[in-house]
Amino acid sequence: ERRRMAVAARRLGVNYQEISPKEVKEMWPLANTDDIIAGFFTPEDGRVNPVDFTMALAKGARMGGAEIYEDTEVIGINQKNGCVTGVITPRGEITAEIVVNCAGLWGREVGKMAGVNVPLQAAEHYYLLTEPIEGVHPDLPIIEDFGRYSYFREEVGGLLVGFFEPVAGPWATNGIPKDFAFGELKPDWDRMMPYIEIAMERIPILRDTGIHKFFCGPESFTPDGGPLLGEAPELKNFFVAAGLNSLGILQGGGVGKIMAQWIVDGYCPVESLDIDIARCFKFQGNQHYLTDRTVETLGLQYQLIYPNFANETARDLRKTALHDRFAKAGAFFTEGMGWEIPDWFAPEGKEAKIEAYSWGRQNWFGYLAEEHKACREDVILMDLTSMSKIFVQGYDAEKVLNKICANDVAVPVGKVVYTQWLNERGGMEADLTVTRLAEDKYLIISAGDFYTHDMLWLKKYIPADAHAFVTDMTSAYTLLNIQGPKSRELIQRLTTADVSKEAFPYMTAREIDLKYASALALRVTFEGELGFELYIPTEFSSHVYDALLENSEGLGLRHAGFQALNSCRIEKAYREYGYDMDNQDTPLEAGLEFTVKFDKPGGFIGRDALLRHKESGPLKYRLVQFLLEDPEPLLYGNELIYRDGVNVGYLQTGAYGFTLGGAVGMGFVENEEGATKEFINSGKYEIDIAGNRYPAKASLTPMYDPEGKRVRS
Repeated sequence: ERRRMAVAARRLGVNYQEISPKEVKEMWPLANTDDIIAGFFTPEDGRVNPVDFTMALAKGARMGGAEIYEDTEVIGINQKNGCVTGVITPRGEITAEIVVNCAGLWGREVGKMAGVNVPLQAAEHYYLLTEPIEGVHPDLPIIEDFGRYSYFREEVGGLLVGFFEPVAGPWATNGIPKDFAFGELKPDWDRMMPYIEIAMERIPILRDTGIHKFFCGPESFTPDGGPLLGEAPELKNFFVAAGLNSLGILQGGGVGKIMAQWIVDGYCPVESLDIDIARCFKFQGNQHYLTDRTVETLGLQYQLIYPNFANETARDLRKTALHDRFAKAGAFFTEGMGWEIPDWFAPEGKEAKIEAYSWGRQNWFGYLAEEHKACREDVILMDLTSMSKIFVQGYDAEKVLNKICANDVAVPVGKVVYTQWLNERGGMEADLTVTRLAEDKYLIISAGDFYTHDMLWLKKYIPADAHAFVTDMTSAYTLLNIQGPKSRELIQRLTTADVSKEAFPYMTAREIDLKYASALALRVTFEGELGFELYIPTEFSSHVYDALLENSEGLGLRHAGFQALNSCRIEKAYREYGYDMDNQDTPLEAGLEFTVKFDKPGGFIGRDALLRHKESGPLKYRLVQFLLEDPEPLLYGNELIYRDGVNVGYLQTGAYGFTLGGAVGMGFVENEEGATKEFINSGKYEIDIAGNRYPAKASLTPMYDPEGKRVRS
């Protein structure tokens, strides 16, 4: 974990060094290093007095013309026509074009005043201060000991020992008391003593040192551990800068810079998918959900996050209609957006559980190999109900969507269009399919992670006077994904419709019968095989599922989970928004220019910027597929890419390509003189995994089925 982090740190210019236990002991003579394999040291790291730091920022703000009103409570937020207009205080109202909620612990309460969901919850955060200790001085580095959930630093000649325990104590779940400020909380000694004892094992002298103060105070945490930044989806010009998860001083400067640019320029200057408050769902602001999730999220600050980690708290919230059937079939469920999503399947007689998280081959790796093989050779059944399903209907549906989509959606009824939504700078805001169901009706399918963002984008760019109406249909349909060379035969056994290649070609949609039920079938794939997505009215889903299993004899049908989808799609070099690419990238760098119709009537949002970018010269970076020549190492993302010994980028994602026979990954290759085809194809590549470099093949085209014959078969 730490060696992989060191590689990632280097690409950001951070000097993150691995040091020996002996070097740790030399830096920290009081530390017990008997159980240490290695340490990691950041020489340029430092510390700052929070009070002095805050006062310096306040002074700078005043010098820049800001007015600061202390001891002034905000008791309300004014708004008009969906736009914030100011704040209300006991001293009077303050008119403002922009309001920023940076209220920290009180962020959720301030959000409620404006009708804005700010999902964060306060929790008890502990530290203790010791009496002075001989040998402790201000130049001692800060120790972070994840295995003991603690950190150690010098404080007035003694030690400050802080904790991020794995089972935390939420505080003030009904809201922060109005009279609370800079106060202390009553400590829970019984809960904390086990963590204090194991922390003392790292610095044994603590057992014989007096405790000057045992402090418990609140910090706020978000459901996914990420900050909540940006314009609130519910209220125009109301921005949020909260939820920094006990890292406020560390991240405050960067957050301030980003927010200032966001407000002035109208967009975030960095990749924002993991920090934008628009990623959040309404249910995440519910009191019971936040209380239960916060028990876990505080401790995640000091937990090693292994591949495929999933939260364990606040689970079983959103279940598909077929959840119990998939559980019976051996599903191990991960969690996403509250959904319980089948991740992989254990074979009959095996328990669906992770025996131990690891960066190596976990116990389910072999199960994944069988799911992958079934997709490539036979047929798989996968539950993708968590995907967002949105109807856009009305006389102006074609007009408004063609303005939003970079591809042309003025297509015949029954046609499926793969497209991106772009911002005014040509960067991608969404990557999805649009299916024309009728002259005045479209179906949009996108990743469930981006539901809130996608709905907000439609609201923003569909004119108020347009005859176009948006409806969330996610829960109305079960989405069963049937993929593999034998998928057509399986579907044909259930339907009277002709699903042959000629009658039902690739990237088309039609209504078909499936035994007693009817469903919308899309001839699409995200795995790189012949396949169908079945959109089944929820009440019919059990019937269709059972019929698929009952009629699968001789086809090798196998249940498959998200891990199989991911390994197949990366092997086929299919891009996934939010992982391989984001809103800072354009379709040109991502290799998706074929989805852009520059010449369609009326243009599209971002067209002019993208055209200027296209005409400005060779691209500086491009998305490339990589395959390790050694079949043993695994890729997950963030590994550095070397071309002829020079770092030229890093992997965005990685998985194991069972058909290709090695780990595969997607990453951007950069070159200031131009990331041309010739430049990319002429280099010798290596991928750095935890400090070791492995030879790799690189390709701008898919290494698996490069001509796409299988998907069109």
